Amino acid sequence: MNPFKIESTITTKQSVIISILGFVLLMALWQLEILYGGISHSIVPPPLRVLQGYSELYATGTLLTNAWFSIKLNLLGYIEAIVISIPVGFAMGLIPGVRAAISKYFDAFRFLPLPAISGIFLGLFGMEITMKIHFLSFGIMLYLIPVVVQRIDEIETIHKQTITTLGATAWQKIRYLYFPSAMSRISDDIRVLVALSWTYIVIVELYNKEGGLGGMIFESAKQSQNHQIYSLVLIIVMFGYLQDLAFKALDKFLFPYKYDGQTKKSITKYFVK
Repeated sequence: MNPFKIESTITTKQSVIISILGFVLLMALWQLEILYGGISHSIVPPPLRVLQGYSELYATGTLLTNAWFSIKLNLLGYIEAIVISIPVGFAMGLIPGVRAAISKYFDAFRFLPLPAISGIFLGLFGMEITMKIHFLSFGIMLYLIPVVVQRIDEIETIHKQTITTLGATAWQKIRYLYFPSAMSRISDDIRVLVALSWTYIVIVELYNKEGGLGGMIFESAKQSQNHQIYSLVLIIVMFGYLQDLAFKALDKFLFPYKYDGQTKKSITKYFVK
């Protein structure tokens, strides 16, 4: 079957082969652009020069330590954002008074230029890792809380009517309808927003320079080692991709009914005798 035909299916083997060919084509285009595109190596280094950057960075003895620092910072900021965003978002989505009180502020705060307000976090929390975690968490919450509210609003009316007819209490509605239905969708949004947290890391790690891949990028730029910058950026991309795969696996474990067609049954099975 032709994998490039509209709405066609693709096997796992075909997917792997096409991915490998795509990578080879990308590397070839990169190298050709370097050779014949007239771009200076100091701006866009050749692929082999970028690979050489990994050995140079590893030789410093700090690459693994800084990579772990960035991963830890990312996870702590993300966990804090999720722990705060879920209850706040559900309160806004289920209680009209709470939504009326604060929803408009979150809608407006999404347009905040976060680097411009970083001084507020420095003043409140200092320059240590605590400030960086709160900064990352705040940046993610600005987008995650409105998404939680939206997912609650998207729950089908027929499901709400069904569980009400079955005599569910307010707590039972939250436990058996709103929470599982909304969270099964929110989990996808959480996975997508992982990319946002990695973007902010490069900014926040410049403060106090305790470590991290963002700090290493800054130091490489100061030394005009542009090939190392590309190496570090690709490391961040790799970590982000691996984190995305981990979230996908966790999603299948926590919400199996999304993948077995049992979503509707899961809503009423606790009430139907």
